[in-house]
Amino acid sequence: MEVVHMSFISYLINGISLGSVYALIALGYTMVYGIAKMLNFAHGDVIMVGAFITYTMCSTMGLSPVIGVLAAVIACTLLGMAIEKVAYKPLRKASSPLAVLITAIGVSYLLQNVALLIFGANAKAFTSVVSVPAVKLADGQINITGETIVTIVTCLIIMAGLMLFINKTKAGQAMLAVSEDKGAAQLMGINVDGTIALTFA
Repeated sequence: MEVVHMSFISYLINGISLGSVYALIALGYTMVYGIAKMLNFAHGDVIMVGAFITYTMCSTMGLSPVIGVLAAVIACTLLGMAIEKVAYKPLRKASSPLAVLITAIGVSYLLQNVALLIFGANAKAFTSVVSVPAVKLADGQINITGETIVTIVTCLIIMAGLMLFINKTKAGQAMLAVSEDKGAAQLMGINVDGTIALTFA
């Protein structure tokens, strides 16, 4: 019975770790839809680009994981803003939501196929980017890897940081205003286009 309890706790911790990843992905979808009222189907593909950049810099080029992650963050930020400017901004006032939907799917397929051409279809072995030691509990029956710990802690930090950013900064308040009423926000002097571009970043 005790073994079952230990297994349940292990699965629970792994589930929280995986859920943290899903929460961060969903955060991007929610932010864009809540403010720009658009479904950014390319959001997951932007994350994929970041993963390949980190893989290339860490596994292929042998650079520090910190450099790889920072480069991926910068690249994904610029890519997200470029996608918004080139693909979504011209359609912001489109009468048909179908045009936005088709464009979003098209951008997603474009990123997928470009990645396929560059990196191929074979699975890539990704080296660990963290050096946090594993934690063993209950006499070694529960093993929490360093990646799991970093994932959960990082998710909590990002969520808390975003909450503070939205509620305590001028840019965050602008996002809230744009999400409520773009027209009224513009009348109050808020740069609506810049705020939406920041959301995509």
